[in-house]
Amino acid sequence: MSFPIQRLRRLRRSEALRGLVRETHLSRSSLVYPLFVCPGTQVKEEIHSLPGHYRWSVDRLVEECRSAFDRGVPAVILFGIPDTKDEMGSGAYDPDGIVQRAMRTLKRALPELIVIGDVCLDEYTSHGHCGVVKDGQIDNDATLPLLAKTALTQADAGADLIAPSDMMDGRVGAIRRELDAHGHAQVPILAYSAKYASGFYGPFREAAHSAPKFGDRKSYQMDPGNQREALREIALDLEEGADIIMVKPALPYLDVITLARRTFDVPLAAFQVSGEYSLIEAAAHLGWVDRKRLILETITSIRRAGADIIITYYAKELSSLLS
Repeated sequence: MSFPIQRLRRLRRSEALRGLVRETHLSRSSLVYPLFVCPGTQVKEEIHSLPGHYRWSVDRLVEECRSAFDRGVPAVILFGIPDTKDEMGSGAYDPDGIVQRAMRTLKRALPELIVIGDVCLDEYTSHGHCGVVKDGQIDNDATLPLLAKTALTQADAGADLIAPSDMMDGRVGAIRRELDAHGHAQVPILAYSAKYASGFYGPFREAAHSAPKFGDRKSYQMDPGNQREALREIALDLEEGADIIMVKPALPYLDVITLARRTFDVPLAAFQVSGEYSLIEAAAHLGWVDRKRLILETITSIRRAGADIIITYYAKELSSLLS
């Protein structure tokens, strides 16, 4: 008898064999494309720290969404850049706000495209925080009605999914009650349940002009050192009516994604955030890494960890790479 009997390399000899026994497969149907929408017409403004991504006016946004949808991307998530900002973030819940206008236009032009509304105040507040500021602190309970109002205006505008990202306690329940009370019981909630106070959000904040003007967001976003707390956050969101849960960011928190997958039998999303994207782009620009290989490897790792849905700035490009 020759040794070793078990030779695991036998099934690695060719791409066809590797594909035959591959445990984790990527699918276009699981991808969500993040997009920034701004006022104006014929606007396509490049975001310096997110090379290859842009701030789009509504008319150009429709073109970009159509291009992505034609490649097989089923869903987009919209982030708004308003004309003006104020302390209460009123642009977020304005029925004629930038995101609401974009949603109405997209649903007319591409009715089968899944349009997800990010619900948060930070893009719309003059201070850059995700909630109402009182005496230098973020007032959790005063923020909830504004988040619920934002969700309602988005649902009225045609949003297929509502995605609260603010990390205020009780916001999922407040949004669920508001939607149900106004005829939107069928609209699901994708909760940013375990959203960490991460250093990987920098490019997004440049894109949306949403960096806090004072302090930071550590009093409401999760501490990066905590894992078990994520399960408590997720459980509370599910009790309040969340239909899908999310871990954000993705790559630094693969352990949290896996733990959530093993603990909760519900759809699970993960967000490969702006900083994760920009690190790959910067290293590839310098010739230090194989860009295409890293895109596929990182997205595969997120899927392998247990995510059913992957929000990624690579969604449109990745859909072209998948067979």
